[in-house]
Amino acid sequence: MGKTSSAVKNRYNAKAYDQIPVRVPKGRKADVEAYAKAQGESVNGLINNFLRNAIGLSESEWKKTVDDEMDEIIEENIEAFKKLAD
Repeated sequence: MGKTSSAVKNRYNAKAYDQIPVRVPKGRKADVEAYAKAQGESVNGLINNFLRNAIGLSESEWKKTVDDEMDEIIEENIEAFKKLAD
């Protein structure tokens, strides 16, 4: 992978995702990786699914960003103002 491609991906990831480092007891990383593999998921995907389910969000709700939510609120307000103007 070229340097430019990595830089672009890094900028996108920094903009689109928050990071939460996860620490596990020494020797448990292999257990987590094996469990994720058995579930057909990456460790990251497994952790995201655990968190999403624990919080009680649907997959689409989980993937929404704060920016997406703000865009929806703005759009709703624009529609409300349009109705008032009519």
